[in-house]
Amino acid sequence: MKTLIYSFFLLVTAISLQAQTGTIAGTVNDGQLNDILPFANILVQGTTKGTTSDFDGKYTLDVEPGTYVIEFSFVGYTTQQISEVVVKEGKTTVLDVTLSGASLDEVVITTTARKNTEQSVLNLQRKSVQLLDGLSLESIKKSGASNVASAVRNVPGVSVQGGKYVYVRGLGDRYTKTILNGVDVPGLDPDRNTLQLDIFPSSLLENIIVVKSSTADQPADFTGGVVDIVTKDIPNGKQSSASIGLGYNPDFHFNSNYITNESSGTDFLGFDDGLRSNPFNENQEFNFPTTTPNTAEFLAGRLNPTLAAARENSGADMSLSFTTGNSYDVGDNKLGFLASVSYKNETTYYDNYVDGQRFRKDTDPSIFELNTDRTQQGERGENNVLISALGGLSYKTDRSKYRFNVLHIQNGESGASLLTQTNRIDNSNTVKKDVLIYTERALTNLFFSGKHTNEDASWTTEWKLSPTFSNVDDKDFRSTPFLINEDSGDFIISPSESGDASRFFRELDEINVASKLDLTRKHQLFEKDAKLKFGGAFTYKQRDFATIRFSTPFRNFDSTLLNGDPNAILGQYAYSATDDSGFFVRKDSNENDSFDSNMNIAALYASEEFRPSSWFTAIVGLRAEKFDLIYSGQNQNGQIFDGEKILDKFDFYPSANLIFDMNEEGAQKLRASFARTTARPSFKEASNAQIFDPINSLLFIGNINLQPSYINNFDLRYEIYGEEEKKFGLGDFVALSGFYKEFKDPIELTFIKEATGQITPRNLGDAEVYGIELEVRKSLDIIGLDNFSLNVNTSIIESNETYNADELIFRENLLREGESLGDGRVLQGQSPYLLNAGIAFESKETGWKSGLFYNVQGKTLQIVASEEVPDVYTLPFNDLKFNLSKSFGEDQNQTITFKAGNLLNDDRESVFQSFGAEDQLFSKWSPGQDFSLSYSFKF
Repeated sequence: MKTLIYSFFLLVTAISLQAQTGTIAGTVNDGQLNDILPFANILVQGTTKGTTSDFDGKYTLDVEPGTYVIEFSFVGYTTQQISEVVVKEGKTTVLDVTLSGASLDEVVITTTARKNTEQSVLNLQRKSVQLLDGLSLESIKKSGASNVASAVRNVPGVSVQGGKYVYVRGLGDRYTKTILNGVDVPGLDPDRNTLQLDIFPSSLLENIIVVKSSTADQPADFTGGVVDIVTKDIPNGKQSSASIGLGYNPDFHFNSNYITNESSGTDFLGFDDGLRSNPFNENQEFNFPTTTPNTAEFLAGRLNPTLAAARENSGADMSLSFTTGNSYDVGDNKLGFLASVSYKNETTYYDNYVDGQRFRKDTDPSIFELNTDRTQQGERGENNVLISALGGLSYKTDRSKYRFNVLHIQNGESGASLLTQTNRIDNSNTVKKDVLIYTERALTNLFFSGKHTNEDASWTTEWKLSPTFSNVDDKDFRSTPFLINEDSGDFIISPSESGDASRFFRELDEINVASKLDLTRKHQLFEKDAKLKFGGAFTYKQRDFATIRFSTPFRNFDSTLLNGDPNAILGQYAYSATDDSGFFVRKDSNENDSFDSNMNIAALYASEEFRPSSWFTAIVGLRAEKFDLIYSGQNQNGQIFDGEKILDKFDFYPSANLIFDMNEEGAQKLRASFARTTARPSFKEASNAQIFDPINSLLFIGNINLQPSYINNFDLRYEIYGEEEKKFGLGDFVALSGFYKEFKDPIELTFIKEATGQITPRNLGDAEVYGIELEVRKSLDIIGLDNFSLNVNTSIIESNETYNADELIFRENLLREGESLGDGRVLQGQSPYLLNAGIAFESKETGWKSGLFYNVQGKTLQIVASEEVPDVYTLPFNDLKFNLSKSFGEDQNQTITFKAGNLLNDDRESVFQSFGAEDQLFSKWSPGQDFSLSYSFKF
């Protein structure tokens, strides 16, 4: 009994002592090489308490609450002392440092904890051998961003399209790549090269890195930049947070005229419960009613009869998120976990929606104004549900670290449109359309990685394996067109003019397995530290795509009896075998509506990072990639492709990055780089697929003969980093960059010459892009505005693509009087300028944060002209955002945030442009002004 009481007393005492301590934790970085610094010494000054960083550069120190001076040192490096390090009971103080090479005289650098935190935002960028821009968690918090998409728009040369997809240096999605923890992960839209960024809450992030110059260890298929989203691995102790938010847009929400699709019982969870599933098995025969009338009647009754858009009151946007993590000591090792789940439900409504209009040049060159071919406008409503869940485990020993993550994303998009279409050239009529859509998307990603080092950390081996399974289902898309009789006003179904009521089901299944092995050897070259890195990678992608199309023509029926009601087609007037009258089901699918493709990308690389002198660092490398695209399918002419290798490429991709320290402190740097990269066609593009968009009435047709693009990239950048005790202080930064890109066979989207309602990707000609970037980050305390900071970055870009022979001929033939034709045009998808500007306020003492941020991207060529149909340009969208937040409670663990978006109330517009003619709308909608209020709590 005494033993039990004594043991209990010891346990209570241990818990009490543990509760009375706090923790200092962080990472020690190597300022000489682009790496962490293992086995550095960390000492609490004035005590004997200390530790060393592990092979991953991480360290932890448990100390009693108080204010300390922490000293960091390593042989051959400058010692750094950080004062005013405040430790609170039961809390973790994060303290990251970067140690630089020592001079002949022993130097000790002293700074405060707060100044060190501000400087650490730029440390990664400063010591990198690549041309990159980074956002730490600290700077993400300062911007008020709740997710990656909101945060990354503050990076120079970066814009975010649709609040989700990132573009770097004004180059379109094709030339920008998104990776997660260094590994390629497809997004909810597998045909995009970038992952949807609004699915990651900022509480999960370690940092965001935008790499603009390539090194040999990077994949070759990027040109504008690579956006690497780095999530936390082992948390510094227990941490949890939750948030709830509501959004309101006066144009979208609490609107009784909102149009919608019928919903299933699980739509709010991002998936359909079977309401919209294809009711027919794949072997079902669809004979003409006169052959099997009873079967025709039965089949007409199987399809969901709801074809009309409905009206209801729209609700507000809503978001929820929860994140938790902890770490545990397992003997001498450490185990950590991190988990997050987020939910978003958003509604949009456009009462003056324009999309898919078409205009043509007149054949008479003296007539400048464009002729109307087709107009299309009306209403569109959409509800989007997005759920993401991430769980991860990390286990670290003294020489190894293992990591396992699971990411699942579920998305359901339900929409309805009421459109009026007028045709004036090929046909002369007016058509009313009800369009109902539902797309269900799911993505599951597994991530395994390991990092291992030898006793002195001179060898490091890192491996990654990441399989992803994605599925996209277009479930029972329904389009019901009525021809309007201009004399009587009657609504009729006219197969020859408006087409029959139609519906289709599309299914896409894709497997993506990415693997990577990197080996690093630290050694001496020119009597200075150097690093050899080599390894390989292999990626396998496989896609099955299938489309099933049905139409519902009628027999022995007067369609005026419908009175324009789509629901009557398969309701009251579904085919009756007794009367031999009504609407029946016809299968319109063809073999060329489906395909099966796979890609194999195998890579080997080697690079050497070295310092010929104390002021000059270089990294040179060579990457080799073997790319195969294998296709099975059939084209419109009946030609069968059975496992045919349509692309077989083996290419070398050299790279070189040079860094010059322009002053003794290394606070001014000149960077120069060269790299060869590529842009490859997607599965959809390199196929015979025909994919119809029922809303804008455009038909996408794949191009089986498409070739990859190759790009030579040149970059030059001068950087100035602020220094302590100077007017241009710690955390301040200025950079001026210039770049040049030479494109061979860029892939561009163009109208098809023979069919103006169809678009296709083509290699249209060689191009070049060149531009300059300027970035300024500056604290405004120099003018008396304490706690204010300014962040401005802008890019000015010129592009020119040389016409190929076909494009040159049709443009010359359609010149207007007085118009001259140069040797080229702008590159499709390339913006001529970008501007991001923001002013932020942050008071750590009071918990107030605020910011005003502006973003705009210049006029961009969206679709290339073909014959009489002119070029389509996306016009600038002036986006002005404001946020205000207040943190309060114990250690400011609660925050209320208010945000307002599109304060200028700008519209999204794309227009046809032709010499001497007034711009004509291709598409236009107003996103309105949005306001949101959220509450978050850390515990």
